[in-house]
This record gives sequence, C-alpha cells and structure tokens, in this order.
Amino acid sequence: MLYIGVDLGTSAVKLLLMDGSGAIQKIVSREYPICFPHPGWSEQNPEDWLHQTLDGIRELTAQCDRSQIAGIGCGGQMHGLVVLDEHDQVLRPAILWNDGRTAEETEYLNTVIGRETLSRRTANIAFAGFTAPKLLWMRKHEPELFARIRKVMLPKDYLNYMLTGVHCTDVSDASGMLLFDVEHKCWSPEMLELCGLHESQMARVFESYESVGTLKPDVAQSLDLPETVKVCAGAGDNAAAAVGTATVGDGQCNISLGTSGTIFISSEHFGVDPHNALHAFAHADGHYHLMGCMLSAASCNKWWMDDILGTKDYAAEQSPITDDHLGRNHVFFLPYLMGERSPHNDPAARGTFIGLTMDASRADMTQAVLEGVAFGIRDSLEVARSLGLNIQRSKICGGGAKSPLWRKIFANALNLDIDVPVTEEGPGYGGAMLAAVACGEYPSVAAAANALIHVKETIHPDPEIAARYEVQYRKFREIYPTLKALFPRLQG
Repeated sequence: MLYIGVDLGTSAVKLLLMDGSGAIQKIVSREYPICFPHPGWSEQNPEDWLHQTLDGIRELTAQCDRSQIAGIGCGGQMHGLVVLDEHDQVLRPAILWNDGRTAEETEYLNTVIGRETLSRRTANIAFAGFTAPKLLWMRKHEPELFARIRKVMLPKDYLNYMLTGVHCTDVSDASGMLLFDVEHKCWSPEMLELCGLHESQMARVFESYESVGTLKPDVAQSLDLPETVKVCAGAGDNAAAAVGTATVGDGQCNISLGTSGTIFISSEHFGVDPHNALHAFAHADGHYHLMGCMLSAASCNKWWMDDILGTKDYAAEQSPITDDHLGRNHVFFLPYLMGERSPHNDPAARGTFIGLTMDASRADMTQAVLEGVAFGIRDSLEVARSLGLNIQRSKICGGGAKSPLWRKIFANALNLDIDVPVTEEGPGYGGAMLAAVACGEYPSVAAAANALIHVKETIHPDPEIAARYEVQYRKFREIYPTLKALFPRLQG
C-alpha cells in the first residue's frame, strides 16, 4: 500500500508518497505567502494551506495507482491559532507560531496566573508563540470575532478537518497550546475557563497514530482517491520529525534545523523541567518528550544568504570555512531574529553580530551565523544535561542539516555524535509513518521506526575542535545576559 505524508511548514507544504517498505516514490512542494501586517506579527491564510495541499496531492499521485493509497498523515507547524465560526468558516488569518504580538498576555499568564499554576495545569509556562496567549489577545483586541468562535484548531488539524469533516487534534500538537493537560492528555478545564472557552469549542483529541476518519466523498472525488483512505491524527512538526528519525522510546535525541530549530528528547515517562526552560509535551509514539525550541534556525542562514549577501550558492559561501577555522572565530551571532523561546522566553531579544573588527571577513560572519544557531541549540541541551539526562548522540534533520559544514559544527559545538538518517524528510516522512501505523501496516510507531529508519553517516566530534568550541560557547553564553536589558529599549 501507499501512504501520503504532509509536512505543513511555514513557507511551503511538502508532500511525499511512501510505500509500505518506507521507500519514497515522489516528493512535491508547494509554497504559499506569509504576511507580516505589523512588526513582530506573523499570519497566514489557512485556505492557502488547503489549496496548495490538495493541488500537491493531485500532482503527487498523478502517476501512481491511486487505488493503492491507504492513508494520509500530516506533520504541521505548531501553535498557530485557527478559529472557525458556526459555519466552519475561517474567522481571521491564522496567527502563527513565530508571531510576537502577545508579550503582554504572556507576561500576564506567567506573573499573574503564575508559572507554578500554569505548569501544574499544563506542564508548561506561557511563551509568546503558544495558542492560549493568542486567544487572550484576540479576546481583548478583536472581541466581536472572538465571540463568534465555534472551534479552535491548529494548522494541520484544519487540513485534517477539511479532508474528513472531523474536528480533531493530536496529543503532541495540543500540548503546545497551553490549554492541554499534558500528563493526563485532556483539555484543562481551568485553562479553557481562563481563556473564555468551553470544551465544546475544542477539537476531539487523538493519539497521533490513530485514524480520525476517512476522506469525505467530495474530497475523495476531487482528488480521485478512494473514499476508504484513512487520515490519521498526525503530529506537531517536531514530533512528526522525531518519528521520521526514529527518535522514539526512552532517551533518544533529535535536532531539527528548519525555519525554527529544536532539540527533542523522547521519554517513556512524563516529566517536567522544574525551570520550564524546556517544553514538556506528549509524543507521537504514545509517550512523552522534552523539547527546546529556538524561533530562528535555518531561517537565520537563509536571511543572511538571501537577503543580506544576495546569493543562493550556500555551499560556495561555506567553502572557505575549513576545520582550522572552527572554534577560532572572533565574531559571534545571536540568532534571535524573531525573539527567542528556549531557554530564554524573551520576545524582545534580537539578532546581534558582536566582535566585528576591521579584519572580520564575509566568511567569518557566515561562520558566526552557523555557530550561533548551534550554540542556541546547545543552550537547551545544557538544560537537559542539568536535569541528569545523559545525551551522547543525536539524529539530525531539516533543511539546514543538508550542509556538511553545519553538521560538523553541531557535532563539535555540542560535543555529540551526530547521526544522519538515510531518509531526511522529517515531518513528512514521520506523517507517512503514522499513517502506515493507523492503517495497520505496522503494529506501533516504535515498530515502524525500527523497520524503516537507518543511519547513513555519523559525524563524530574532533576532540581538538570540540575543546576550542567549549571555550567559544562559554563566551557566547555571556552575550545575551549582557544585552538582555538593552533589547526592549531598542524597540522603544
């Protein structure tokens, strides 16, 4: 049988067709716009996701035996606020994960309601990108629209609803809303009341690998697919990427270098970082995970290359950065172009080059961008280590992971063995795997991961380079605390 995996990203939807043995038959990508109506705001039209996904599925399946397609699974950008009215029409553009408008609401939740209360109810504290602060913002600034809300959904759940007619979500994505009791995997009555909502306005919660339904007849006809095609609940993009790299079970680690960057540590048991620097979420394998998320990762490199240097030849820009340069750069970069989440939780933080001198080169600044992202991920890794987690190696995925130089920097800056999977399609591949489990191709997510995921290369840290990066990282850690008080004043 065949399975469709959907990676609903921030800049594009990427779809892949996978057979039951895990082989990828075809990949299709469709872009859509992102809107920044005010500084720090970030929005998209959910209908753009739908149209591009449906068109992408048609292209993806054009040359295959469509009768063999058994399931669809989606990994989607997390935290986005999608609100529907009584007719299931979208009320306003979706407020995305990297939107920073909710500083006031986030501060209210963390200080007035209190971090301990939030952590007890949801296992997490408030971050600007989470869904609950956006609902509070909407209730204050758009009360007429807020009063018309009949369903609160997440981006990939809107897609699943349009495919099946079922208002659904999964445990991993729901965990990032600050409305979900992660430990008990149910909606938090206290948080719903706080945000002015009733449970009837929330989607039904499924495990990620469960089928939520089959294609609606009109959708099946439009796509020329069987009405029997199952749609699984899917997962938040990071949990889906973790499945797609076999980061399941206890004590596994994955680093994802997409638009945002994450370090994802799976666990068979529920646990909370007492300082709430790491998120405690449910995992797509039926268990739990801790995750550190930085808002700008590969997007930092894209901004530097495309917008500042004006080039698409990333490899050429990285070619002067040889091993003898690693760990010796006198230029540093804070990768906080959209503010920062883990571990600082500071929407006011901003990107910064520091250490520039007259002999600083273009290559030095390129290297600083790559190193700044690696150091930002290490900040979260250090929190995990402080909790007693002994992380020795990690998988890596995402667009940024395709750079051999960046993988080497990560191995040495974090002093970890970095495993590169044979298949590097992250959330889309994980979504297809979840669909295969939902259709009975595999008995569990762990069984699918063991059967389908293999490592093609391991990058080992070089002791000499890793030692140099240890010195560099200690310098990097001093920059943000030194500048923290300045960032809000820069914004007036």
